[in-house]
Amino acid sequence: MLDGVGKLSPSTLGGSYGLGGTTGAAGLTQPTPVTSIPNPVKTEPLPTDFGAVLGQMTLEAISTLKTGEQTAIAGVRGQATTQQVVEAVMASEQTLQTGIAIRDKVVSAYLEISRMTI
Repeated sequence: MLDGVGKLSPSTLGGSYGLGGTTGAAGLTQPTPVTSIPNPVKTEPLPTDFGAVLGQMTLEAISTLKTGEQTAIAGVRGQATTQQVVEAVMASEQTLQTGIAIRDKVVSAYLEISRMTI
């Protein structure tokens, strides 16, 4: 029953294994190399001002929190699945925890600066 296992070839399985490419010396199909595809997504230039970056991050955080709240309300109404509600709430929680961590670092930096002698 296992006698023919070592004798597999593309013709035995009815073609080139469905991979495309060329047949090598051992009778196995060599895959066609994949070329890199340029990324068609154009990104906006990042702001260079720290205040602008912080403002943009704040707006994105507010948007995430609002989306989570709207999805939770839709879930209560039966318009969203449990998975959608959980994903939105988890994203909101992560955003809130990140905001709290950033706030704590800013307060810590302010306190350290206020202790400096002039």
